Amino acid sequence: MFSRLFQKPGRKDPARTPPDCVVWAVGDIHGRSDLSGPLIQAIRADLSATSAGRRVIVFLGDHVDRGPDSRGVLDQVIEAAADPSLEVHCLRGNHEDRMEAFLDDPALGPGWCDYGGRECLMSYGVVPPAMRGDPAGWTAASQALRAALPDSHLRLLRSQGHSVAIGNYFFAHAGARPGVALEAQSPEDLMWVRQDFLDHPAPFEKVVVHGHTPADVVVSDARRIGLDTGAYATNVLSAVRLEGEARALLQATGRGDRVSLSTRSLTA
Repeated sequence: MFSRLFQKPGRKDPARTPPDCVVWAVGDIHGRSDLSGPLIQAIRADLSATSAGRRVIVFLGDHVDRGPDSRGVLDQVIEAAADPSLEVHCLRGNHEDRMEAFLDDPALGPGWCDYGGRECLMSYGVVPPAMRGDPAGWTAASQALRAALPDSHLRLLRSQGHSVAIGNYFFAHAGARPGVALEAQSPEDLMWVRQDFLDHPAPFEKVVVHGHTPADVVVSDARRIGLDTGAYATNVLSAVRLEGEARALLQATGRGDRVSLSTRSLTA
């Protein structure tokens, strides 16, 4: 279904998935269920058609906030995770982290809403307070979100991991701290690191697949694959298919019912 381009011959130790394994990684969705719906459908169709015994989807976090339908996105992720033929990993992004924290500490509401929490609340039918300095209003909003949140959504938020390693790939929301072994990375860095990771030239033990930092194009090299294409603002949601040494890009582009899918190969 998807075109593939193998990494250049002559490279030492090219990154690979395990034998008999296909992995899809999905970048930051940020409430854009109109994009994630067809993209996830295409991924599941591809995995259904493959002969590989291990079929994996990794959601890289930041499913919520900014876009209009955080609730719908979590429904889609939960539906995919319920498929017994799939191995699904839902990683914790900094936005899920702040959403869950708001349930326990309403005082975090104004800061959360400054970067997308307002849209998330409204997708659950909760209207945030008009004033930042309204502690009673933020407490009421936190309680209303807890009441509106389906049990399945709360379980997803509570159960999200910070990273997963598959073959020669390491998946995390934001990236990893240079100079620290991947297995020793802190949860905070896995959710929040940015320039220290992006600007450091040295590779890690594995190729890091991440989101968190929006870019105009997907970055794919011997060190990292960056999949955040700013879907909430650009109308472009990106995912990568990994099998053996091959990488292929899938993107959902558009808005509402005018979303199209495109595929192309990626080089390392």
